[in-house]
Amino acid sequence: MTAHIYKNKKPIIFFLAPAFAFIIVFLYYPFIQNIINSFQEISGLGSAAKGWQDPWYSNYTTLVKDENMQIALKNTLIMLFVTVFGQVGIALLLSILTDRISHGAKFFRVVYFFPIVISATALGLLIWLIVLYDKGMLNQLREFFGATDLIDFKRKPYALFTMFIPVMWQYVGFYFIILVTGLNNISSELYEAAAIDGATPYQQVKYISLPLLRNVICTCVVLAVTGSLKVFDLPWTLFPKGMSDTWLTGTYMYYQVFNANNVDYSSAIAVVIVILGVVLSKLVNTIFKEKEY
Repeated sequence: MTAHIYKNKKPIIFFLAPAFAFIIVFLYYPFIQNIINSFQEISGLGSAAKGWQDPWYSNYTTLVKDENMQIALKNTLIMLFVTVFGQVGIALLLSILTDRISHGAKFFRVVYFFPIVISATALGLLIWLIVLYDKGMLNQLREFFGATDLIDFKRKPYALFTMFIPVMWQYVGFYFIILVTGLNNISSELYEAAAIDGATPYQQVKYISLPLLRNVICTCVVLAVTGSLKVFDLPWTLFPKGMSDTWLTGTYMYYQVFNANNVDYSSAIAVVIVILGVVLSKLVNTIFKEKEY
C-alpha cells in the first residue's frame, strides 16, 4: 500500500502548483516586465509608460556612455574580488583553524557568525561614527598618538577602503558557517588514517580538507559573486548618492529609481546586473567545476 502511494506521482502537482504560481507572479512576471520597461519611457514610480524610447535601445547606449555607470562597474568588479578573496578566503581560513581545535570551537563559531545578524543599516551608522571626520574614533586615536591633522576617511583615496572593509567583515561569518558545515561532513577517520601514515596537519588540510571541500567552496564563490553585484544597504548608508565616486551597480540603480525618478534607465541597469550575474556565475562554475568523490 505504501509503495503504491509513492509510485503515484500525480498528487505532487497539487503541492507544486501553488509554489510555481507564486514564482511566476512575483519573480518571472516582474523580471519580464522590467526588461520591457527598460525599452520604454517612464518618468517616475507608479507612472504609466509614455511609449517606447526613440530609438528603443537608447537606455542601453546611454549606459555605455554614462561615466557613473562605468565607475559603478569598476567598483563592483573590485567588490567582487574583495568578496571572493576577502570574505570566502578569510572564512575558509577561519573554518579550517576552528575545525582543528578541540576546545572553544562553539565560541568561535558564534563570534564569527555574529556580524551577519546585525542590521546593515545599524552597522553602517556604527562605521560612520568610527570614520567621522570631526572626532570620529579613528581620528581620536590618531590624535592620542600625536597626530595633528584630521583625515576624512569618507573622501578619496580612503572611501573605497572605508566601504569595502565593513562589507567584507559583515559576511565572513555567513560563508564561515557554510564551510564549517562542509568540514564537519568529512569523516574523521580520514584524518586519523592520514595521521597514522605520518601526514602533518598542513598535509591533511591540503590533501583531505581542501579537495573534499571543493564543491562547498564552489557554492560559496558563486554566492559571493552574485552577492557582490547586488550589495546595496551598507554602502548606501555609508555613502548615499555615490559620494566620493563610490557607486556600485546596486546603489546606482537605486539612485536612478528613487532620487532621479528615471525608472526606465534603472530597469536597464537591473537587466545589466542580471546578465552579469548569469555570465559570472557560469564562468565560476566552469572554473570551479564540481567533482564527485
